[in-house]
Amino acid sequence: MYFNFRLIRGMILMYEEFTEKARSLVLEVLEQAGLKEGSVFVVGCSSSTVCGEGYGKASSMDIAQALFDGIYPELKERGIYLAAQCCEHLNRAIITSAEIADRQGREYVNVVPQPKAGGSFATIAYRTIEEPVAVEHIRADAGIDIGGVLIGMHLREVAVPLNLKTRMIGEAHITAARTRPKFIGGERAHYNDTLK
Repeated sequence: MYFNFRLIRGMILMYEEFTEKARSLVLEVLEQAGLKEGSVFVVGCSSSTVCGEGYGKASSMDIAQALFDGIYPELKERGIYLAAQCCEHLNRAIITSAEIADRQGREYVNVVPQPKAGGSFATIAYRTIEEPVAVEHIRADAGIDIGGVLIGMHLREVAVPLNLKTRMIGEAHITAARTRPKFIGGERAHYNDTLK
């Protein structure tokens, strides 16, 4: 049997690079967002755009696994819940733990994501998260969008964009946001600076 060791080495290096970039990215967002234990962190991820293809054209479990392995352990270590956004074929449903879905009073929907119907990242989340469930909506405290898949519908009001050093993973553009309470009361109001 013949093995292409250059190809295997290249794949290992790509995996390590994507995992490290994802870890660095999530740590940067966590630092700026100031999330507490019990917070919800939404991730939208197009593995197709990471490898330079159009949405859904080159879904890659390997790329998604590399990104997941950089993100999920950092969240779990801090007691922050992952909410993995599915692709448009599942109407951007969310894969998360039953614990957080129940805490937010979310009704479960019956679907198991697959690489071409839900996305590779959501598929890995479903296989990894303890007691995974699918819900149609969630109110996350912060999140990252890898490849422009529009996580905004799953963020609490008011979303505040973050200025990141990490702007790309592979060929995918990165955006991120945190949330804050609404300012109300007009020009005479005073605000709690710790909530900004």
